[in-house]
Amino acid sequence: MIGQRGGPAGTPAPAAAAAGSDAAPDGCTLTERYLAGFAASGVSAGAILDGVRPSTVDTGFLGRSLSRPVFLDRATVSRLADDLEQLHLALTGLPDRLFGGDMAAFARAIGATETQIDILLRGRASVPSRMGRADFYRDAAGFRLLEINWGAALGGLDSAVLNEQMLLQPFVGDFVRQHRLGYVDPMAEMVHTLFTECAVPAGSRPVVALTDWPESFRTLEPRLRKNVPAYDRFGIEALPCHVGQLRYDRGRVWLGDRAIDVVYRLFLLEDLLAADGPALIEPVLRAAERGEVAIFSPMDADLYGSKGALALLSDEASRPLYPPAMLAALDRILPWTRMVRPGPVTVAGTRVELGEHALAQQRELILKPTLMHGGLGIVAGWLTEPAEWRARLAEAMGQPYVLQQRIHPVAEHFPTDGAPQPWTLTWGAFLAARGYGGMYVRGSQDPDATVNMSSGATGTCCFTESPAD
Repeated sequence: MIGQRGGPAGTPAPAAAAAGSDAAPDGCTLTERYLAGFAASGVSAGAILDGVRPSTVDTGFLGRSLSRPVFLDRATVSRLADDLEQLHLALTGLPDRLFGGDMAAFARAIGATETQIDILLRGRASVPSRMGRADFYRDAAGFRLLEINWGAALGGLDSAVLNEQMLLQPFVGDFVRQHRLGYVDPMAEMVHTLFTECAVPAGSRPVVALTDWPESFRTLEPRLRKNVPAYDRFGIEALPCHVGQLRYDRGRVWLGDRAIDVVYRLFLLEDLLAADGPALIEPVLRAAERGEVAIFSPMDADLYGSKGALALLSDEASRPLYPPAMLAALDRILPWTRMVRPGPVTVAGTRVELGEHALAQQRELILKPTLMHGGLGIVAGWLTEPAEWRARLAEAMGQPYVLQQRIHPVAEHFPTDGAPQPWTLTWGAFLAARGYGGMYVRGSQDPDATVNMSSGATGTCCFTESPAD
């Protein structure tokens, strides 16, 4: 039954809406039934927004919300959960399948620097972390993968605050209860994963340092502090900080006078490119190697979230290495993706020169750096003048960039106090230790925009039907 799962020690989590109904018998989707019912309810979209807005300040929604939740039927969420599992297996199997277990060779192939490689090999987990978020568009055929954010440094873990507030709003709560919908709380799933992967004893109360990079901590700190009570609810003493504030003494890692059990890593592999990056991370790695602290999630998680890793999965030459269920999942969700390297590639079964293909199909391709996040460095071919596209391709050739097939998302409509308006959505689906870990949805009214909260997107929450009983 989909709802908030239990906490890290198996204790019940706060109750969520119930779930478990068949697809709409009249053939309408949940979204269509919601829009029709809302229009007839007399409730204003403005009233919904006014009701939920205070709860979104200093959260992953940055004080902005769409006027309704989104909905997934049980068949869709079940297929998505299975595809996330197969995607995780495929990504974490790349070093063994393609590089004979040589993690350094895998890292070089997707664009990591030698400094990054040295650090991630020291911070590698014996078993890859299952904590991550895959971002999708939905086109006419279903979910299509944009990128993966693997590791614990994830936006939207606090998205259940909006689920809770939506349930209190007129019409919304009644609709969710009538259709017996529910949701998975990403925070609960993250905490359970942390306890599992860091071997935290059941029933204990670990001290967890929410550890960011010094520069980004200046802006992220208010949100981290607002989330402290949420961690407390799940049995964690959370202490926000940046990595430069940690100290090392008497066989422990300390923040002020508090000994730290887990360093919750919010900084990314790309931060290590800063001049002081290796010096800042070195003491943490040494402490972890001595068993003085656990790191959640380990440094190698960022590699599996690289767009270069998606390019390796997308290469037809590797298809014989994957079992049928994995290939079926990749074929459903993964758009054509290639590292930007000179030479031939396969497109729709035909061998072509990558550079020639990129120029000829400019309007259907997007250029992305392999190890950046948040839309940084992206060049959309359909928004770029041909001369500029040619120049950017030349700069990227042989560098850590990928070309990816453009996805044409289908818009969803959201009520206003006038006519409903279309929004392009990015669906952020979490995977955690127990499987599908909830959803963080962001939208833009510009279909060509990078849908990112930091650049002005607006978020919402998701309610789902349960799997069949």
